[in-house]
Amino acid sequence: MADNEPAPPVPAEPAKPVKKRSPNRLVVEEALNDDNSVISLSQAKMEELNLFRGDNVLIKGKKRKDTVCIVLADENLDDSKIRMNKVVRKNLRVRLGDIISVHACGDVPYGKRIHVLPLDDTIEGITGNLFDTYLKPYYLEAYRPARQGDLFLVRGGFRPVEFKVVGVDPGEFVIVAPDTVIHCEGEPVKREDEERLDDVGYDDIGGCKKAMGQIREMIELPLRHPTLFKTLGVKPPRGVLLYGPPGSGKTLIARAVANETGAFFFLINGPEIMSKMAGEAESNLRKAFEEAEKNSPAIIFIDEIDSIAPKRDKTSGE
Repeated sequence: MADNEPAPPVPAEPAKPVKKRSPNRLVVEEALNDDNSVISLSQAKMEELNLFRGDNVLIKGKKRKDTVCIVLADENLDDSKIRMNKVVRKNLRVRLGDIISVHACGDVPYGKRIHVLPLDDTIEGITGNLFDTYLKPYYLEAYRPARQGDLFLVRGGFRPVEFKVVGVDPGEFVIVAPDTVIHCEGEPVKREDEERLDDVGYDDIGGCKKAMGQIREMIELPLRHPTLFKTLGVKPPRGVLLYGPPGSGKTLIARAVANETGAFFFLINGPEIMSKMAGEAESNLRKAFEEAEKNSPAIIFIDEIDSIAPKRDKTSGE
């Protein structure tokens, strides 16, 4: 081959298609506004999905669950995320960090009537008219969507009460307007397999923003994304020491992390596990860790740990 003869062209490899996430699939983020009927998207995401403030949207979660909410704009929210409170997450069977899909809902009809019943274990000891105390203030002039089968929590009276929408007319979801008839007669709904909405979550904790951020990074990230640490070859944190005066929220934070991540929660009270018998405290602790291992991923919370590991000069047991 002559020096001035051009080399034969090399066929270019076809470009690999880049798989993009559908624009309506979003990551669940904690809500700033604890409203059971509202979700928040960024303004850019709302424009991309052709949504306007106050529109009704259909949200699809896990286990073929869906619900209808009112969409609002949040200027400080990332375009890939959606804010929703604990009640909406429970109805969709999702947790923080899960992915859901949002769909325009079109015109949702005003309801002729809805049938709402309380859950039996949330009204024990409550007397009086549930409609006047809870349902009337909740629905009054709010134009809330109602989806058949959804649970919702109403804070009023002496304590919150959980309700279930057992029927709507017409269709499966409606807007509760001022002229919608709300029926609440009937036997309370048994808990059965329904998830509790009054379990403590991140939105129940106030005043611990910095501590919560650190704890979620150290505990929630390894629990939800263990492959990330394996890929990086980094060992995740295995223990966190919470300290503070009584009533500052240490146990509450631990329960919230367990509930939001879906981890098995095992509470150990330090004074209860101690024993004067030699070796019995170690045996009790070993049983607790074995139980947690069977139910992994798990969080073991040891309350009053100073009673298990006191100063050596003050100890009287093993």
